[in-house]
Amino acid sequence: MIVVDKRTWVQGRPAGYSVAGEGMPVVVLHGWALAQHTYRDVIERIAIQGCRVIAPSMPGFGGTGELPSGSFSIGGYAQWVADLLDALEINEPAVIVGHSFGGGVAIRVAHDHPERVRSLVLVNSVGGSSWKQGNKLRSIAERPLWDWGLHFPSDVWPIRQASRVLPVIAEDLLPNLLRHPRAIIKVANLARRADLRGELETLRDRGMSISIIWGTRDGIIPRESFEALCVASGVEGTVVDGSHSWLLADPEHFGEVITNDVRVAKAARELELQLPHTRQRGLRRVPSLRKRAVAAQQSGGRRADG
Repeated sequence: MIVVDKRTWVQGRPAGYSVAGEGMPVVVLHGWALAQHTYRDVIERIAIQGCRVIAPSMPGFGGTGELPSGSFSIGGYAQWVADLLDALEINEPAVIVGHSFGGGVAIRVAHDHPERVRSLVLVNSVGGSSWKQGNKLRSIAERPLWDWGLHFPSDVWPIRQASRVLPVIAEDLLPNLLRHPRAIIKVANLARRADLRGELETLRDRGMSISIIWGTRDGIIPRESFEALCVASGVEGTVVDGSHSWLLADPEHFGEVITNDVRVAKAARELELQLPHTRQRGLRRVPSLRKRAVAAQQSGGRRADG
């Protein structure tokens, strides 16, 4: 599977993205300080399942122009993603996969632009806004920056994982640090303060299909935050053995974990295409189609691998 790097214009500014495969559109939104190239192997693992995968470098990263100060917010990033889909002429709902900060943006895309989203896959996502200090549950915005930094090294160890993750991350992280140091800091604070539980509750009430995945050794997004996301969205969640960047360390395993999500979304899409009138109404307004797709593809439910 060949991953091709391309450029386009979004909101009057240059934007970079990677694309691979053909079929149902899947958008992969990257984590903090990273960009499209970091996810090359992840893109391949999704594309081989019969999908057209688009992975943009979001504003301020990977050569994509920064958002104007007036629209610098998670909602502003979500609007940018919607405008990117316009620029690429993606005219049907897409599966949105968001990792870390990209998960927060994915939630707002689904909330603000529901006609654009077929389903959500959140991987070690921000937005749960929960952190335990001792025995006390606090807002994650209260977590000191030094505590985040203290846990970062554990995200890439042991050495076997570090040898896999560090070269992949460095391809985008180092250029971003040199080109966009201001954006790195601004987005870090945006991600740290993100509380998207209200948006997830709205998506739950709308019947949006949501999967939430978290790694047992994630020191960046604590378990309390993952659990808060699950409660707000009304899903059980899937726990895997891994760190914050487990999908980069083992993209093959990631492809396996989301296989059922892709199959259900593709089955729902096929049912939708068989009923042309549903295209205008939107899949989110026809929950019976999703239920039929799940019934056709379900293979025993979610499983914890931790």
